Amino acid sequence: MVVRPERRTRTDLVVAALIAVAVLVAGTVLWLRSDARATVSEVAAQPLPEPAAVGEVPATLTEAWRAPSPATPVPVVAGPAVVTGEGSDVLGREPETGRVAWRYSRDIPLCTVGAEWDRAIAVYRKSLNCSEVTSLRGPTGVRGPQRNGDSEPGTQLLSDGTYVTATGQRTFESWRSDLVRTQQFGIPPAIKNPDNGMKRPDCTYSSLAVGDERTAMVERCPRELGRVTVVKTKPEDDEKPEEVFSVGLGSAAASVVAVTRQHVAVVERDSSTLVVFDSGGREVGRYPVRVGEPGFRANVQVEATTVADRVYWHTGADTVALDPATLAPVWTLPDTLGPGTTFGGKLLVPVPEGIAVLDPASGHRERVIPVDRAGHTGPVQLAAVGRVVLEQRGDTLVALR
Repeated sequence: MVVRPERRTRTDLVVAALIAVAVLVAGTVLWLRSDARATVSEVAAQPLPEPAAVGEVPATLTEAWRAPSPATPVPVVAGPAVVTGEGSDVLGREPETGRVAWRYSRDIPLCTVGAEWDRAIAVYRKSLNCSEVTSLRGPTGVRGPQRNGDSEPGTQLLSDGTYVTATGQRTFESWRSDLVRTQQFGIPPAIKNPDNGMKRPDCTYSSLAVGDERTAMVERCPRELGRVTVVKTKPEDDEKPEEVFSVGLGSAAASVVAVTRQHVAVVERDSSTLVVFDSGGREVGRYPVRVGEPGFRANVQVEATTVADRVYWHTGADTVALDPATLAPVWTLPDTLGPGTTFGGKLLVPVPEGIAVLDPASGHRERVIPVDRAGHTGPVQLAAVGRVVLEQRGDTLVALR
């Protein structure tokens, strides 16, 4: 017996058409509202080349280019690219000319831009928090790992060479190179546990520093002047903080300068003192320093430091070199604008009249390269890539050659 084919009625055809239109409309609405449609990713036509090696510090430095970059608190270098951030745009630039090689943009505002693993790390604000994190390969701008987080507005990205930590007053978190979270400390907006495994859930964080897979903070707790706490950046369980130590401070105006596996250095600005603790929380050194007003570009105080063969710290008035083994001061250069950067075997430090060239071992000031900053007198953060010296002057990045 042959089965006769089903016959479609006019009603069937109308229903099928309506279903098709509904699917098309729903798909269009989803596309219009999707993050993909609201994202612009223009990668480099050719990967940026590795920058040329530097033999020695040149006799002069002149401005090669400048660009607005309010989203970078310090110069950001990702592999061979200089990265600037403004509005919603992250731009990868050729160091010597400032030419834009790649661009990444969202329809939401940038919170901050940092760098690690030869990638730029862009953090965007969606609704209340800085929650959208994207990594971008320095040579090309091709997207790498991405994540959603709980970072607070005003967050700054700190790197210890292995992990990146996003700062916060109520909570902060650290990520490894695939942007998987290794630890979250504090009370995030949405928590699984009432106290999130915290010993002191009522405390906030006024200062953060990272180094050697350690995160150090100054806690503000009820009925205490201040407290310095060191935790592991990668505990066994990312929801169970592992404290190295926590001790009270005799200062209500303290912030962390530097942290290693063996020591943590804290500046007490109300007494103009640098205090060093060992890994057991015992005070092992106390040194007088001249301090100035700290700069606040993050939601917590992040001291201006550069780590090379030594730790170079800008006190707000002077640049101090700290021994990496003990964090004790080795030498001081007075009247500076920032911590400095290594370049051509020397240490370059910003000073009011230009850039001072120093012997890194002794701090001996060999000469000053004049730089016209067009009236800028505030802090200056330095970095270098190839033959280019970068200055972050407030919301502007300036390249010198």
